[in-house]
Amino acid sequence: MNAPVSMEERFRYDCRGKWFKGNIHMHTSRSDGRLNLVEASTFYTKRGYDFISITDHRVPFIGAESGEHLPIMILDGIELDGKDDHGSFYHVVCIDGIDGISGDMALMEALEKARAQGSFLIWAHPHASGNTVADGLRHGFHAVEVYNHSSEMPIGKGSGAFHWDSALEQQPDMLGLSTDDNHFFEGFPPQVGGWIMVNAPELSPEAIMTSIRKGNFYSSCGPDFKSIYIEKGNRVVAETSPVVHARLIGPAMAGKWKAEVNERNMTDTHFRIPDDWPFARLEIEDASGKKAWSNPLLKSKG
Repeated sequence: MNAPVSMEERFRYDCRGKWFKGNIHMHTSRSDGRLNLVEASTFYTKRGYDFISITDHRVPFIGAESGEHLPIMILDGIELDGKDDHGSFYHVVCIDGIDGISGDMALMEALEKARAQGSFLIWAHPHASGNTVADGLRHGFHAVEVYNHSSEMPIGKGSGAFHWDSALEQQPDMLGLSTDDNHFFEGFPPQVGGWIMVNAPELSPEAIMTSIRKGNFYSSCGPDFKSIYIEKGNRVVAETSPVVHARLIGPAMAGKWKAEVNERNMTDTHFRIPDDWPFARLEIEDASGKKAWSNPLLKSKG
């Protein structure tokens, strides 16, 4: 019989590296974005980002083949769309492992080609796409967009928190990401509002992708996690930028909450993770209502 795996052994985060800021969902004039590759990548460089992924609709970006000299590190990417065999419509962002995918492929053909190459598959804006939780579980996506800024600003359908938590009941390793989904449209509300912070030993495509696949990152539309660690067996501790709410979110109605009143702020928080929770994630919120999200804190036992 295998020995039980402790929470400390299963804990996901290793914050000994550096934090690198990135947006991994955006579009250029190669599909339906307004800016070209140089303009779009310069846009994020000027805003202090360390990396991006170009995810044009049905047009793969593969850096080794692009021939462009661009001012920021860019991960290979594409956004797929279409219906699956059950008639459900999806948008799926694929990061890395996208060789040979072309715009004329049906969704399932392109998705399986990406999966066979080890692509990181993200269930994009499930609320805006009209997806059910069952839709997201059907294809074993690695991650879901917990926040999509381009879907939130105009139509109020950018939150994927319900889909994420419901999926975690059955797929407790599913990761969550916050993205811009930027198209750089003129006359559109501000399109910089969702990003990830990846903890990695260096800024390289290999190191960043390794940490993303492990879930060693957090997502934000405002506040920061400075560090996330576990102590005393099951006590998770987070050091943060100033926030007024901290939540440990678990299954169904389970959760824990800490708050500061009268506009005071806290910069550290801690919770004990109950032994019987199949998953737990952290959420923090600042005084202006902006949030940040950890990934599920514990890796699957399997």
